Amino acid sequence: MAQKDLYLPFLALSIIACCLMNLQTVLSSSSRMRNSTDDISDDKCPPQPHPLESSRRHTTLSPQDPAFWDWTWDQLADYDLPAVLEFVYNRTGGMKVHYVGHSLGTLIILAAFSENRLTDIVRSAALLCPIAYLNSMESRLILLATRIFLAETIHMLGYHEFNPVGPVAKEVLGKVCVDPEVDCYDLFSAVAGPDCCLNTSTTCIFLQHGPQSSSIKNMIHMSQLVRKETIRKYDYGSEKENTKRYNQTRPPTYNLSSIPSHVPLFLTHGGQDFLGDVADTRHLLRTLLSQHDSDDIEVLYMPDYAHGDFIMGYNAPQLIYKPMVEFFKRH
Repeated sequence: MAQKDLYLPFLALSIIACCLMNLQTVLSSSSRMRNSTDDISDDKCPPQPHPLESSRRHTTLSPQDPAFWDWTWDQLADYDLPAVLEFVYNRTGGMKVHYVGHSLGTLIILAAFSENRLTDIVRSAALLCPIAYLNSMESRLILLATRIFLAETIHMLGYHEFNPVGPVAKEVLGKVCVDPEVDCYDLFSAVAGPDCCLNTSTTCIFLQHGPQSSSIKNMIHMSQLVRKETIRKYDYGSEKENTKRYNQTRPPTYNLSSIPSHVPLFLTHGGQDFLGDVADTRHLLRTLLSQHDSDDIEVLYMPDYAHGDFIMGYNAPQLIYKPMVEFFKRH
């Protein structure tokens, strides 16, 4: 393929873990391929010598300022995602982008597409473990935290940052793990489903980049998605505040059926995924197919895969990334 015909893939990797914590990072496909063949007999990760400090700088604010954490995935879709994609688009001389999103990374691109944004610079999009409708979520830990309005309670106590390895997280887990229906022995599986295909090397790579902090406001927004049957912008909890923000008493809805049909979509999901579960993913597919031609949506179902397998599975390069790249080449 000639250089001028290449389209640059962009990996927006977002993982929901530990009470819907948001992590975003960029992985190299080539190094991921090499790492997937590493010796799986190793049973220890090298220690993380320094605290993770990604994305903790601002021109005027510090992480100690509540305003630093005054955001949800609405702002990721409105500002962060366009800034990154437009930067890549401009730096490559106007080459359209092949977008790859995992988990929350799928929600923000779908939100942008539904408002007819970024469709002029995105060539196609791959959605790994799409997170959109969450009505049938199977994670008992997340459902319990949502049912007792845990994120809202933490916010009312004056916390704005949620550090998944900090004291607030320990207190949260201490409250939810006493519930007999919640199995906290394997926390990641309790949140995201039992992974089939992890090994030490890929897990260690993940732990070098995460888990990292999210805003508690973002956790509240995700909890609202679980409770509602529609995908809405952040609900400020009062008609007055919503009217101030949105000029209407209820938050606007992201209408995913309005996503332009000219953007081809590759969607892959797993049968063991507690977050992007099969029922909700099928709901999303029905919504997308209401406008898209079925020839422009390719679906890859992995019955044994859970949420983490799509990015950390030792066989993901062959089973997921290879057909994904072939999809990009066809579009």
